[in-house]
Amino acid sequence: MAKVELKQPIVAEISEAIKDAQSVVLVDHRGLTVAEDTQLRRNLRAAGITYKVYKNTMMRFAFKDTDCEQLDQFLEGPSAMAVSKTDATAPARELAKFAKTAPKLEIKGGIVEGGFYDAKGIEAIASVPSREELLSRLLGSMQSPITNFARVMNQLAEKGGAGAAAAEAAPAAEEAPAEA
Repeated sequence: MAKVELKQPIVAEISEAIKDAQSVVLVDHRGLTVAEDTQLRRNLRAAGITYKVYKNTMMRFAFKDTDCEQLDQFLEGPSAMAVSKTDATAPARELAKFAKTAPKLEIKGGIVEGGFYDAKGIEAIASVPSREELLSRLLGSMQSPITNFARVMNQLAEKGGAGAAAAEAAPAAEEAPAEA
């Protein structure tokens, strides 16, 4: 079998991985220990991210005529690719979080929702909370005023209603000037 025929399935695998991807992030994994690499893969898998090491030439062929073609400039030295088809910020967030504990992991750059970002851009994207976290914050901020209103209404009801609260306030107001 010719060398080209052996390489075509790998290029097809990469092409399939990036086809409908929300984001693709390239990293230099040089210097990671086996334990660190294993932990990184475990973290990424738990977040629903595909992470694999490919040869740079294979990635170049697969990236040709796609949004990822801009990543060719980062294909120097060992490269690994993290891909997410569901959450656009997940690879950047997980890789940046892991890079804090393993400084040898170097984020090279990536494509997020069709936009090209260098290492600094990917780090900025990593600070964006996940969609679920943003939704929970929104619901919490919407629910807070309603909860406070219900709490006030409950306290009024426990004291005998708004009329009783006003009646208690009125004699206190009348007594105050008499004592003076």
